Amino acid sequence: MYWDLFIMFISVGLVSFGGGYAVIPMIQYEVTEKGWLTAAEFQQTVALAGMAPGSIATNAATLIGYETAGYLGAAVSTAGIIIPSLIVVVLLSAFFYRLHDNPWLKSSLYGLRPVTTGLILYAAIHFGLSNEGAAITWGIVPTLLISGVCLYLLLKHKLHPLLLLIVAGAAGIVLF
Repeated sequence: MYWDLFIMFISVGLVSFGGGYAVIPMIQYEVTEKGWLTAAEFQQTVALAGMAPGSIATNAATLIGYETAGYLGAAVSTAGIIIPSLIVVVLLSAFFYRLHDNPWLKSSLYGLRPVTTGLILYAAIHFGLSNEGAAITWGIVPTLLISGVCLYLLLKHKLHPLLLLIVAGAAGIVLF
């Protein structure tokens, strides 16, 4: 079990361009296919991981590891997801200063932006609309309302994201 957790999360860590939200669909596919968590349990895990400080992917890996194999599973999963990033950062930091003006490097990094944006939007839509098979439920209306109001307040009035999290949490308590 520990080896399976490590291999799965190290493979996720190897392709985690764009941050944790971009790899959430991959983690969900792997975890539900292996039967470690149900879709509902995974959604709860991601919600909890998103509330904790730090990368959502690392937090989710830790929680999934703990749920499936206890404290050692949490440690193995966390190590698996952070080792690729650690290696890449150490290797690239030695060379990046010399290459930061290279047009090929700049172009390839700009090319990753739309893919990353698409993966994040997919994760948001997937989690916002999925409810164990039902594509659209009555719970979506308040969810979209909270999301829309928060987006408006963030863009138009430049409210602090922490304040919006508190307001959205309170709205969730009232509406759900």
